[in-house]
Amino acid sequence: MASPQHRRVLVVEDDETIATAVRNRLVAEGFDVRVVHDGEAALIAYAKAEPDVVVLDRLLPGVDGLEVCRRIQAARPVPVLMLTALGEETDVLVGLGVGADDYIAKPFSMRELVARIHALLRRVERAAALAHEDAVIRVGEVEINTAERRVFVRGTEAQLTRTEFDLLRRLAERPGQVFERERLLSDIWGFSEAAATRTVDSHVRALRRKLGSQVVRTVHGVGYALVRS
Repeated sequence: MASPQHRRVLVVEDDETIATAVRNRLVAEGFDVRVVHDGEAALIAYAKAEPDVVVLDRLLPGVDGLEVCRRIQAARPVPVLMLTALGEETDVLVGLGVGADDYIAKPFSMRELVARIHALLRRVERAAALAHEDAVIRVGEVEINTAERRVFVRGTEAQLTRTEFDLLRRLAERPGQVFERERLLSDIWGFSEAAATRTVDSHVRALRRKLGSQVVRTVHGVGYALVRS
């Protein structure tokens, strides 16, 4: 993977204390970091800087984080890690629905933030490496085009985020097999911490909203499996 020095991160956070702490940690990790504090500035900075990753606060003055995410994904898809102080699951799902690839709840550790960013970048590189594959995976009514990273349900395309696609593809590699939450967290997000397994749960719920409630089966206390038919 390319070194962090070649990676640009746009941080959008209205709390200057948090923004400064995030910037300092990412700079120390070798990233090229730009920080802005509101939605309008974020859209301008995004167009000029063309970042590799956006760290985006959910609540912003003016144009809020959801609208910023919606607009930048429409302009040029980019990995978005959303910061949220909101504990309601519906707020998380809305964020994932407008194109956020991942989220992290405040307060968060800088170690986890850095791990999430590296995981997003690894997924981008894996997607590029797989772009030459000409494989279609069919499981029940779901068709996954791995080369084009497109998913169809009963012939209708479902718009998935990068993370949702990678999660679905991992489950589809072995339909019917139960994947533990910790294993999915390690395979997709690049780290494994029991406290972070809610991230997996939220993305599974987002997949069900887009593909149908019966596509992914929950095995309580263990994890998830893609239903064969």
